[in-house]
Amino acid sequence: MIVRIMGEGQVRLADGHLAELDKLDDELLAEVEKGDGPGFRRTLKALLDKVHDLGEPLPDDALEPSQLILPAPDATLEEVRDLLSDEGLIPG
Repeated sequence: MIVRIMGEGQVRLADGHLAELDKLDDELLAEVEKGDGPGFRRTLKALLDKVHDLGEPLPDDALEPSQLILPAPDATLEEVRDLLSDEGLIPG
């Protein structure tokens, strides 16, 4: 699976890691819904760090179709709220 982090680039991630990411995504969704700014910031960082830890960065000149698009590390709570579906950032 190819994951795009807005403003950073793309990362190749094994599908088997989605369950780990989904837990953080659920936390992020709850924090956005509550308007918990500090919790949101902490969980977004943890989610992006996990993608970096588990994934393999693609070269900057690679342009693969992304199956998942995640917000930039400096995205605001409001920007992420606009990106969220009922299932969070990571679909079901």
